[in-house]
Amino acid sequence: MSSPAGIIAFAKDWHEDPTSNHHVLRELARTRRVLWLNSVGTRTPSLSSGRDLGKIRRKLGEFARGAVNVENDLWVFSPLVLPFPHSAVARALNARILRATIAALRWRLGLREFDLWTFLPNVADYVGTLGERHAVYYCVDEWSLFSYLDERETRRAEDALLRKVDVCFAINHALADSKRAVCAATHVSPHGVDHAQFAQALDPALPLPADVAALPRPIVGFYGTIQDWVDLDLIAAVARRRPSWSFALLGQIMVDVERLRALPNVHLLGRKPHDQLPAYCKAFDVGLIPYVISERMTYVNPIKLREYLSAGVPVVSTAVPEVVRHGHLCTIASTPDELEVAISHALDDTAGARQARSDTMKSETWAARVTEVARIVDELPGRKPPPWPRPAV
Repeated sequence: MSSPAGIIAFAKDWHEDPTSNHHVLRELARTRRVLWLNSVGTRTPSLSSGRDLGKIRRKLGEFARGAVNVENDLWVFSPLVLPFPHSAVARALNARILRATIAALRWRLGLREFDLWTFLPNVADYVGTLGERHAVYYCVDEWSLFSYLDERETRRAEDALLRKVDVCFAINHALADSKRAVCAATHVSPHGVDHAQFAQALDPALPLPADVAALPRPIVGFYGTIQDWVDLDLIAAVARRRPSWSFALLGQIMVDVERLRALPNVHLLGRKPHDQLPAYCKAFDVGLIPYVISERMTYVNPIKLREYLSAGVPVVSTAVPEVVRHGHLCTIASTPDELEVAISHALDDTAGARQARSDTMKSETWAARVTEVARIVDELPGRKPPPWPRPAV
């Protein structure tokens, strides 16, 4: 039996907090060679932003180092492209640069036959030009609704991509319905979970991290990027009502949080390595998903939902549609009154309830999700690959 085709994938930056990009491609790299291409940019950087300038410097250094093997058969590389995604001239130059770069990387890594995957919406210019067998779009969000992206240009770019790919996978039903209007071959592929990793939270021997172990109980916890989609006003309102509750918020802060810093029972603990999250979950008496309910939430599938549940943590969430679908396992609350009551009830949880909650997630692993996605891709009608490329000398 021949080995499966390799994969070249446009993804987020490897060093960022783990997302579905990481979980899916790491799982695929157990059985085939995967070349992860760090983000080619969904927006124009700001030269007045220290964060953006730092990112540019880092990417130049990563490009100079070349492809790096990070685990199993997963290789990470930062392509060098002009960071102007809405400029036709820049996009044309980037297409030429990327074709030459990919040809050289394919030769080095032995990727004679490969499928082109993208987790980003703005790479239609490259589809069909790099020598791929098939093109796959793994759609994880409604990108056009992000406040920091140009809505019209993002929709245009994604529609062009959907018309070119052979198959699309979307992380919930609403998102799949939206993409299916352009790409008929769209499948629903919900997020999975590393159940074994998060079920460690049920182990009595697992030590608690020092920063959270020192907090007064009960502890109401959240982890994830603290962005404009997190309802900080809702958290602050309940924290003021319940000064004896500790609110532990983990994650990179991307918005103004001064109203939370002013509250003595709200603790901003910063970004944590993914492999430490089960220990933090063990410390949480309740896990929050406090998202602002907007149009974008229709298309969201919070990875932390299945991680909290796998850890046995009782979940209280605002009315995110994908969480509401799991309403038998979670409590939904929309107002400060409702959230306060829901957390109070969740604090009566038992060890037996935690174990039962975790058990419901045993079949929803990333391995199971990715196996099904890979099967669909591998069974797509064959296509004769172009001649084996030789890099320019």
